[in-house]
Amino acid sequence: MKKISQLMSLVLVLSLLFGQAAQAQERKRWSPQAKGTVIGLGAGAITGAVINKRNRAVGGAVGGVVGGAAGYAIGKHKDNKNKEAARIAAANRAAAARVAAANRRAELARQEASRVKAAAAPSTVPAASLAAVNAAALYDAKSGAAYLPNPSYGNRSTAYSTSEYRRKSW
Repeated sequence: MKKISQLMSLVLVLSLLFGQAAQAQERKRWSPQAKGTVIGLGAGAITGAVINKRNRAVGGAVGGVVGGAAGYAIGKHKDNKNKEAARIAAANRAAAARVAAANRRAELARQEASRVKAAAAPSTVPAASLAAVNAAALYDAKSGAAYLPNPSYGNRSTAYSTSEYRRKSW
């Protein structure tokens, strides 16, 4: 009977040892909370046992509980700092991507504008005649005030296309 239990124990130990090698799973790393708890537990238990000379077991247990709680709190604080740093880094990467996309769109718009400008023939109208036309268009003789014209009045593709509202330009 003794031989059978020893043999079964040996088989169990060997299966546990070599069974782990057969599994190709990646080991997870310890979280900062778990590391802090284990370190605090050990340090607290040793400190509690040293401090309480009458009953070292009780001192070790109380010190271990207090140390474990303190270690968990420190580990949690560390983990929160790491998460906040990762959140800020992700936000910075997203902002940089938005700026790069906006720069690409602006560059494409500049290229399109220069292409359209090159395709359009420039009109050669004397500057003096343009100034006289603009001055006449800006002055309202009835009220004696100068207004900005609304060149898009009636154009349904612009904002406020049905409004004759003109802003004073003072």
